[in-house]
Amino acid sequence: MQIDLTGRTALVTGSTEGIGFAAARALAQAGAAVVVNGRTADKVDLAVKRIKSSGADGDVRGVAADVGTAEGCAALVDALPAVDILVNNAGMFQPADFFDTDDATWDRHWQVNVMSGVRLSRLYLPGMERAGWGRVLFIGSESAFNIPVEMIHYGVSKTADVAVARGLAKRMAGTGVTVNAVLPGPTITEGVEAMLADEVARTGKPIEELMAAFVAEHRPSSILRRAATAAEVANMIVYVASPLASATTGAALRVDGGVIDTLM
Repeated sequence: MQIDLTGRTALVTGSTEGIGFAAARALAQAGAAVVVNGRTADKVDLAVKRIKSSGADGDVRGVAADVGTAEGCAALVDALPAVDILVNNAGMFQPADFFDTDDATWDRHWQVNVMSGVRLSRLYLPGMERAGWGRVLFIGSESAFNIPVEMIHYGVSKTADVAVARGLAKRMAGTGVTVNAVLPGPTITEGVEAMLADEVARTGKPIEELMAAFVAEHRPSSILRRAATAAEVANMIVYVASPLASATTGAALRVDGGVIDTLM
């Protein structure tokens, strides 16, 4: 199976590290012209350099903008008026008990995790419809269905992402534009590595072993029995963004290692 995205322009929000970075790199390696996005120019520039040094075939550039705000989304679209592939990856999570989670925390998760994708989809989808081709992806989470008790606010935002993707897929029916949600499970990213750095130093265990223990304790329904890599999640993103996935739309596609224990 050969995926060739030559001639397509892809925007990946929140792509200076983690799953977003892996997706941007993989899309560029498949030949797409990729736009990296993050809140600060320094991080964006560094991510662009890293992707270019990986031997990517596609052109890579960056736009710094905070897509967690309406102003940031508008600035991004001003800099990049049209795309063929939109990967709504920007997201945040902050563990907190429900009774300690104030309105500001709820609102920030909603703005970053949900409204960034809503706003950018609203701005880019008309152009895709006129072109007769487009791909919109919302990066959700297995937490959309397995609401984590330690951050209910996060789970609710990810459930909303799945719902928006499904609704938009129906809205774009028959246009040649597909809209899907991708649902990662526990994944090893730079953020996770930073969070567990002290534990790695204390125990001498590799991050993969520590994450496998986390999965066993906190995601016991996992069939994979380990955390995924960001590259493994990116593989799904690239496929769904490609012409090969032309009959896949309105779907919630799991890359969760089997954590979600339902048939559908």
